[in-house]
Amino acid sequence: MPEIVFRISPALSNEQLNALFITAWEDHQARDFQPVLRHSLLYVCAYDGEQMVGFVNVAWDGGIHGFLLDTTVHADFQHRGIGAKLVQKAIEAARERGLEWLHVDFEPHLSEFYRRCGFRATDAGLIKLIADQPE
Repeated sequence: MPEIVFRISPALSNEQLNALFITAWEDHQARDFQPVLRHSLLYVCAYDGEQMVGFVNVAWDGGIHGFLLDTTVHADFQHRGIGAKLVQKAIEAARERGLEWLHVDFEPHLSEFYRRCGFRATDAGLIKLIADQPE
């Protein structure tokens, strides 16, 4: 098996991202990722040969705060350390671009993963803006 290669902000198509997300997210519906990618500070992709097997996005506020979003690893490649490596590459690249803070929100079952990646628990707030959709 070829070595997993990580790339910062390569050209990506909706087809590539949707193909990855559908393997990892139970209710994923195909969508247009291009507006999100255009407004991201950076994103990191993992490849096994030519196949994209991982993705994480770093959105930002235009200043010193970044937001880690959509950490995703292809279902056939999970539990091999690819997710942690994606996050570490994102942290390094965000630091190189001058961010001082990197935030992440996650579901409770992922707390140990993000703690191992170097994140610490903080107080935060959240408000749901669309009341008619399930939480």
